[in-house]
Formats: sequence, C-alpha cells, structure tokens
Amino acid sequence: MSSINKVVLAYSGGLDTSVILKWLEETYDCEVVTFTADIGQGEEIEPARAKAKAMGVKEVYVEDLKEEFARDYVFPMFRANTLYEGEYLLGTSIARPLIAKRLVEIAEETGADAVAHGATGKGNDQVRFELGAYALKPDIKIIAPWREWHLTSRETLLAYAEKYGIPVEHKKGRKSPYSMDANLLHISYEGDILEDPWAEPEEDMWLWTVSPEKAPDVPTYVEISFERGDAVAVDGIAMSPAQVMETLNRIGGANGIGRTDIVENRYVGMKSRGCYETPAGTILLKAHRAIESLTLDREAAHLKDELMPRYASLVYNGYWWSPERKLLQELIDASQERINGKVRLKLYKGGVALVGRQSETDSLFDARIATFEEDAGAYNQKDAEGFIRLNALRMRIASRRAR
Repeated sequence: MSSINKVVLAYSGGLDTSVILKWLEETYDCEVVTFTADIGQGEEIEPARAKAKAMGVKEVYVEDLKEEFARDYVFPMFRANTLYEGEYLLGTSIARPLIAKRLVEIAEETGADAVAHGATGKGNDQVRFELGAYALKPDIKIIAPWREWHLTSRETLLAYAEKYGIPVEHKKGRKSPYSMDANLLHISYEGDILEDPWAEPEEDMWLWTVSPEKAPDVPTYVEISFERGDAVAVDGIAMSPAQVMETLNRIGGANGIGRTDIVENRYVGMKSRGCYETPAGTILLKAHRAIESLTLDREAAHLKDELMPRYASLVYNGYWWSPERKLLQELIDASQERINGKVRLKLYKGGVALVGRQSETDSLFDARIATFEEDAGAYNQKDAEGFIRLNALRMRIASRRAR
C-alpha cells in the first residue's frame, strides 16, 4: 500500500479514531479525509468536524443519514421479521452497510486511494465494513489499523495522543466501562463485567430504558399503521421512517421495553456476550408480525419464516450487498404488497402485548368461516373428512407395511 496518497476514514472524533487519523498520516505519509455519520446515536456530531479541522484535515464530511438508515436499511430488514439466533435485532449489523457505502462514495468523490475504519481484529465490524466496501468497489484498498499497529491498550493510545498533541476530551464524572454502539435501532454494551456470562448487568448501565420494575403502573397503548409492510404512522400521526423509530424508542423506553442479554456467535468464530436496548425494534417486530398474520397468505408467511434465519445471518455476517441478500429482499418485498392496516399494542413493564389488528382492504380473516357460531353454510364441515383421509393415506400405507 505504499502508493496510497489519500484515505477516507470513518471518524467519530473520539480517542481511537483521532489516533488513527494521525497514525495514517505518519505511517502512510498520506492525506486523510474524515467521514462522520449521524445515524441516530443521540450524540452531537458537529464537534467531530471541529476536531478534524483542528487536526489539519482539509476535507471533512459530517452527514445526517438518519432517514436513509431507517428507510433503506432498518425497514427493509424488518419486512423480513429478522432475528439473529432467535434474539438479536441486528442493531449494529444493519448500520455497517450504509457506512461502508458512504466511505466508498466519498473515496470516489475525493479521489482517495483507500478507506480506513477503527474496527478491531476480533470483531464482526471489520468483516461488515470490508465486505461492503469490496462489494461496492472491488479494487478499493482498505486499512484496518487495529490489525497493523502495536497500540493495544487505552494507555498506549493516550501516550500516542500526548506525543503528537492530539486533543483528548476528559469528561467529568464516571466514564462508562463498557464498549457501546448506538443508532436509531439500538444501543449495545460489551466488556467489563459483561465478559462474565454469569454476571447480571448493573442497573445504571442501561441508558435508554427504565427498569420494568420502575415502569409506569398503568399500561400505555400505541397504534401503528402499516403500508406495504412499513410503519407509516403512530397513533394516527403520519411519520417518516426515522420519526417512527424515534417515537417508538421514546415510548418503549419509558415502559421498559427492549432489553436483551445475549451470548451470540460472532462470524469470526468466538462467542461474545452483549446487552442491547432496542425499544422501537421490539415494538415494530411484534406489530409487523401481527399485521402479517391478518393479511399474508399462510404458505407465503411460512416460507418467509423459513428464509428469515438465512437472511438474518447474511445481515449479521456482513453480506448486505451480496447477490443472495438482494435476491431474498426482492422476494420479501414482493410479499409485502398487501401488508396494509393497523395494529394496537399494550406496553406494560417491559412487555409488549398485542391487543388488536385491522385491515380494511387486505384482511384474509373471514369471520363467517372462522366463527364457532352458525356459519350459514360458508364452510362445509363434511369436506374435512376427505381432506383428512387423503392426508393420512401415506401414513396408513406405511403403517400396514410396518406390520
């Protein structure tokens, strides 16, 4: 990589990426372009612009990508009712394809030779960033400092920062001991006591949700409207995808919704314990499955459920831009054409209960047929006899042979 003249760095403005910025300049004798994305992490990102400029960066990109993130990544994923290993709503995973795309686009806009990220060599994010970048620009060069340098601890990073005069913010109060990642969909926690799978998370770790024990004693009802499988309104108020996420995060967090504690299988081969808060995602998953139960054909729904674990693994492992994920997405999106209606949910002390679903135009539920009362001839119960005998035929033949 000796020919590298310019690098686009995914930059947060924190200690790690600020050290990486200077390290890239020193190690590769190159110009660095910084890219900072606002995908709903809830923190002010403009200071990253000021810090990058203070460090001499000439081209600084700071972008609000919340709507694109929710519309083009989170919502398509939720059309599939996606869960990784039955529990994880993929909050970190789904953000990486968007960041990889913008890194590559900015590299093309600025004439950069390479992109760089701050993901470590132990985690999934290095795979997600780099698979995405290679899929979108096959000849792109990628620099992953954590796989190259010898700055292996916070102390060595601080020493490097002091040596090169890199400003380091020293915030007052207790610093969180956890490694955290946040966006519109979730906030994650890893490290410290969570590295012991037996240890219960400390209550003051959770930032988005009240504890279920301290949630209101009166349930909160919320109504979500869907069009073609996407949430378009909350309590009758039309909203953009990002606004839906923000609103449900607020309502869900106030009711203790969305806490999970998971030991997951990383793509690189190790097991990892993480805790997550995903209020809006937890609510949306319940609501979307509810409206599908009313409007989606049985076999189409079952096929989606069979394909979902495969889709979830593709997202988790970084294959968002792969041909197979795109192909699955086309099938999933086609299934959502008639997923229209609204769902009513009751939120209470950490739980999400479905209390109503309705579709005036696309419901497949026929009360005349489903009723336990007089159906006025809408369903001939005698037809069931032949149906059962035909379906039992192969088992009856097998049973006779066994004798």
